[in-house]
Amino acid sequence: MIDIKTPEEITIMQHGGHILADVLGQVMAAAKPGISELELDQMAERLIRKSGGEPGFMRVPGYHHTTCMSTNDVVVHGIPGNYTLKEGDVVGVDCGVFYKGFHTDMSESCMVRTENGERRTENDAVDAFLETGKRALDEAIKVAVIGNRIGHISQTIQRIVEGKGYGVVRSLIGHGVGRELHEEPEVPGYLVGKLEKTPLLRIGMTIAVEVIYTMGKKDVCLDKDGWTIRTSDGKLSGLYERTIAITEDGPLLITA
Repeated sequence: MIDIKTPEEITIMQHGGHILADVLGQVMAAAKPGISELELDQMAERLIRKSGGEPGFMRVPGYHHTTCMSTNDVVVHGIPGNYTLKEGDVVGVDCGVFYKGFHTDMSESCMVRTENGERRTENDAVDAFLETGKRALDEAIKVAVIGNRIGHISQTIQRIVEGKGYGVVRSLIGHGVGRELHEEPEVPGYLVGKLEKTPLLRIGMTIAVEVIYTMGKKDVCLDKDGWTIRTSDGKLSGLYERTIAITEDGPLLITA
């Protein structure tokens, strides 16, 4: 069953989403050569708690970190470790905040650059790859309006990502979010079945729209740690996610 939120509950989620967006912005800005994944994770936990929130991912049974780190070929659920970022790495950071009974969820990817934002080598292919994920997310959020369906979101992501020759991961999808980190409905990044059979978007729905894609094939594999999921062909992966609410006035970006 899809949990419909009241305006008051959405306001609470907005507060948590603001904490999350601010923290993730600071973490991504700190993703420079020489810093480790674990240092970024600890930074995120410190900032979230200082802001009055709780790391949402730490509420997941068996998981003990604030973030999931997707470096290079890691797609999702990478456990932050001692790996030190290098110039040219592609890192995605997935993070959640639990605030006054409600979860928000967000992720962002970037290419690691030098301290002043410059880099010694150009990589237009990676830039184009990351830009495609950003655009797919932005355009998918735009169609999250009353009268449309989950399938419109899925179809938009798939059209943009696959239109550029990249792979949309099939086994990992967006989801409802709120009292639980993962709620109904499922929000795939590709169209499943007939569009008119997908859930109708209704006022008060809160969903995490995710673009999970690769530079190569869409196939993924699970590491021995039981958490980390990588691309099967070793190609780069990208990850973009925002929590939004469906409102009478259009999609409301909660993680803003």
